[in-house]
Amino acid sequence: MIAHLNGTVAGVGLDGAVIEVGGVGLRVQCTPDTLATLKPGEQARVATSLVVREDSLTLFGFATDDERNVFELLQTASGVGPRLALAMVAVHSPDALRRAVAAEDVKALTMVPGIGNKGAQRIILELKDRLGAPSAPDAGLGTAPSRRAAPSWRDQVTTGLINLGWSARDAEAAVSAVAAETDGQAPDVATALRAALRKLSKQ
Repeated sequence: MIAHLNGTVAGVGLDGAVIEVGGVGLRVQCTPDTLATLKPGEQARVATSLVVREDSLTLFGFATDDERNVFELLQTASGVGPRLALAMVAVHSPDALRRAVAAEDVKALTMVPGIGNKGAQRIILELKDRLGAPSAPDAGLGTAPSRRAAPSWRDQVTTGLINLGWSARDAEAAVSAVAAETDGQAPDVATALRAALRKLSKQ
């Protein structure tokens, strides 16, 4: 098992990064929050989980060991594979997921693309005694808070564009153009990043 990578960030893409360790570039798939912390040319430590399939070996990277551990626990629920587990930790923090499961908050879980009411209920049933208690006190919200509150999608997309080599001025202009087309609704970060890249490519 590869528990973490500690090396130089060689590049950052839409859904992952390449970290050079001992002269070898290892690609890790990450959430937008994790990607926002990775800067090309800088040192970084990323907690990782290796998913082995018959035809592939895939590394998933996380900002903290807790995120990695929750990602692995989520996959013990029926119907939850690595892609869906990654989406869950992209939308909700580990403690938000713990609160949602403990409170049987179906609405919070269905905020994750790919999870319907039945899927949320199954996850709650199977993981209620396994995820543990949240380490942070409940904020008192009716539903478990999601990552979408902070940092904002605009901040994440702007950071992602800068990491890809665009200037801060161009990145902010592209994000503003995307925001103008959202009708005030917060878009999915990956979708917004792709839309911003399309606008930049037309310049």
